[in-house]
Amino acid sequence: MSDMTETPETGPQPKEQDGAKPGLARHLPLIAVVAVALIGAVVLKDYLTFDTLRDNREALMAFRDQNYLGLVALFMGIYIVIVVFSLPGAAVASVTGGFLFGLVSGTAFNVVSATIGAAGIFLAARMGLGAWLTAKIEAAEGRVQMLKQALRENEVEVLLLLRLVPAVPFFVANLLPALVGVKFRNFLWTTAAGIIPGAIVFTWIGVGVGSVFDRGGDPDLSLLWEPHVIGPILGLCVLAAMPIIVKAVRGNLRGQAKKDS
Repeated sequence: MSDMTETPETGPQPKEQDGAKPGLARHLPLIAVVAVALIGAVVLKDYLTFDTLRDNREALMAFRDQNYLGLVALFMGIYIVIVVFSLPGAAVASVTGGFLFGLVSGTAFNVVSATIGAAGIFLAARMGLGAWLTAKIEAAEGRVQMLKQALRENEVEVLLLLRLVPAVPFFVANLLPALVGVKFRNFLWTTAAGIIPGAIVFTWIGVGVGSVFDRGGDPDLSLLWEPHVIGPILGLCVLAAMPIIVKAVRGNLRGQAKKDS
């Protein structure tokens, strides 16, 4: 054996150094996301706006006509970066997708880009703080353990609700599942499915944004809260919550039956 393994004075030192590097490296993705998010929120807030879209719409449409696939790649790349780093302008990007590519293609590009971006921030959090917090939750007892078990029993339903409920911020729906330790495959497909209704609405607004600009106005994002729009989305929320409600009612009934017997 070498002196490094034989002597206690020198043996532990390399192990500590080797262990410190992976620990720091594991947190780097999440640190990078937070840093870029803070910088981007300050630097880009005046650029990722509808005014920017209005000022550059002719150039964008000309570029689209000359290089459609190139613009698709550029658009999706920018959208993914916006989502990964939680930058301002996600709503503008969704509307831009409808403006440039129409309802069907625009919705598809918006959903795919948002899902890829969400997966990126999920994995960054899972490799960093999420790994540490998940381990803590696994070792916890009492109410924390009960909460973890409840989430695992209703994982898909809760993930869908996080996406469907408009009041839940998108970055919260990206980070919370990573910190709790949900399955990545469930996170991925529920993200794609759950954001479709909202993506359709924003893309639909984008389809008619040209005429809005011609009138000198700005896109009306409050359309999402109109009864004929929010009603069906809330209906989907109820459907997603039904399995949770049914399980809770059955559990209460079984508990009551045991008490009575």
